[in-house]
Formats: sequence, structure tokens, C-alpha cells
Amino acid sequence: MTYNIAVVAGDGIGPEIIDASIRVAEAVAPGRFQFNHVIAGGKSIDEFGVPLTDEALAVCRQSDSVLLGAVGGPKWDGLPGHLRPERALLGLRKELGLFANIRPARLIPVLKDACPLRAETAAKGFNFVIVRELTGGMYYGERGRRTDANGQVSAFDTEVYSEAEIDRIARVGFDLARRQNRKLCSVDKANVLESSRLWRERIHNMASQYPDVELSDMLVDNAAMQLIRNPSQFDVIVTSNMFGDILSDEASQLTGSIGLLPSASLGEGTCGMYEPIHGSAPDIAGKNLANPIATIFSIAMMMRMSFAMSKEADLIENAVLRTLEKGHRTVDILDNDTKPLGTTQMADAIIAELK
Repeated sequence: MTYNIAVVAGDGIGPEIIDASIRVAEAVAPGRFQFNHVIAGGKSIDEFGVPLTDEALAVCRQSDSVLLGAVGGPKWDGLPGHLRPERALLGLRKELGLFANIRPARLIPVLKDACPLRAETAAKGFNFVIVRELTGGMYYGERGRRTDANGQVSAFDTEVYSEAEIDRIARVGFDLARRQNRKLCSVDKANVLESSRLWRERIHNMASQYPDVELSDMLVDNAAMQLIRNPSQFDVIVTSNMFGDILSDEASQLTGSIGLLPSASLGEGTCGMYEPIHGSAPDIAGKNLANPIATIFSIAMMMRMSFAMSKEADLIENAVLRTLEKGHRTVDILDNDTKPLGTTQMADAIIAELK
């Protein structure tokens, strides 16, 4: 069977890392994918005046999954919020019904020296997953600005969560924990926020359906501290949109480089959007310096989670590990005396290890 994949290369380093990941996918599963390129993000603003056109959205809707590079950059920072490149991401998530963002974070043993944590903490290793609610909360709530009678401007962003939104992301977290080590940590700010109090109530309400999963609660500020103090304690974390956005970026740095972490955005069906968690890095765009591993890992996630191609996903992930074990590095994870590989050369090295 051939799967149709909508490809949004995006801005900055996006085209380079997408090209590398597609080459790996075609090497491990020749003829299994049809890649259809669409324009979104900053490039779409430049060409069409909007971050996401109806035509691009239609291609994504008709595809089996979406592969995304990165969008945005300082070039478009001065635009109003609804015209920023990032609105393409928000639009795709909402229109495709992708409410759950899955972000694994693990310390690859051979890269432990790149981990910024204390040596004794890094020596324990870690391998956990952050499940982030993706289409609710403050990022999608009412927002705006007001001017009072004295001419003072105030701005507001509203955090709103319904029971149904919390329940569906909670189920994703519990199901994933059941497949891992049966530990789920729900992160909120229930000591202050009413939305978090409802969040905690619904999580605990669902816990009775998963008696085999150990549930714990943690306030978000403590969670941020614990990720640095003892990340090995976590198995699966489930949290809201904004908290998940922040914590997953923090977690990425613990691995040694944000260029290593993939993500999957999923809905009720098998269609998903897969992307590295890093940004468009315009400062290194076009220089063959970007680390493609996060995007290559994202391809592996797509194969496993959307298409039940676990064998091919394992081949890719093991090829990456062997490549790193042989000492190959891009500049962001360079921890030895070897010459760093460029984006293209790292993809070549990984392809050579596919076996």
C-alpha cells in the first residue's frame, strides 16, 4: 500500500531537514510513500498573503498524514498575530482535529556527555513522554486588547477547557502509560487556576478506568524543577497546551540538543502531523548545518503510529543509534574530535546503517 503524505517544508532549515528525512524514508520503504509538497508558513505569506491557504489545507486533509519541517522567523515578526507563520500550525491542528501532541524525550547513552545535567543525574538516564493537549487552552481562547478611560491599554488571553477536551487528552495519556511503565503524572496549576482544578477533577475521574496505572499530580512549577533535578522519575506526563509547550522544550535540552526530539500530533483517527520540535533556525538556513535527526525520528514515529510500520520504524531508529555510536555528529551535538557532519552527510551516514 502506498501512503499519501502532505509535506510542509516551511521556512528556514525546514527544506533541508525535510529533504534528509524523505531520503531516509524512501531508503527504508521504497515505493510506500507519495510525498506531496504544499506551501505554508512564512513562505505562504510571501507568496499568497496568508500563512495557510485553503488549497494547502485541502491537500493536507486528503492525505494520510502530514510531515512538517519548521515555520516562522524574524522576517515575519512584525505581522499581526493572525498573519504570523505560526498560525499555519494552529490552523492545521484545529482543522485536522489533532488534539494530542506526543513528545518523547530520552537520553541516548552515547550522548550523555552532551546532557547539561550533573553527571550523576545524567548517569541514571531518562526516557519519558510528554502528552500535550493541543487545540484548547490559552492558545485558542478569547484574546484581545482594551483601552480604558485613561488611555491605558491592557491585553488578555483566556484559558478555557471543557470536560470533553480534558477527558480525551487524559485517555491518550492513560493509554500511553499503560503501554509504557504504567505511571502517569498529570501536571497543572490547580492551586491557582480554576481551569486546572477542573483538569485535575477530570483526570482523577478517569483514573478509576485504569486501576493498573499509577496516577500522580504535580504543579507545573515543581514539574519544571523536577525535570532538571530527577528526570528519570517520569514515565508519561499529561498536561495542558501552554504547560506542555514549555515543559517539552525544557525536556528537549536535557537530551543534549533540541535537534534530536520528534513529535506527533494526533486526533481520533490514524492521520497525524509529524514534525521536529525545534524551530526554523534562520541563522543557519541554507548552510547544511542543521541536525536532521529529530525529523528523521519523526518519520519513524509516523511509520509506527499512523501506518503500523513498526519494523521500518525500528530500522530507522536503530540506524540513527548506530550512526551516533560510530561517533558521527552534527555541530550541535559535537562532543568528540571528529569533523561535524552537515545535514546531507548525516542523512547519508544514517542511510548507510539501514540494515
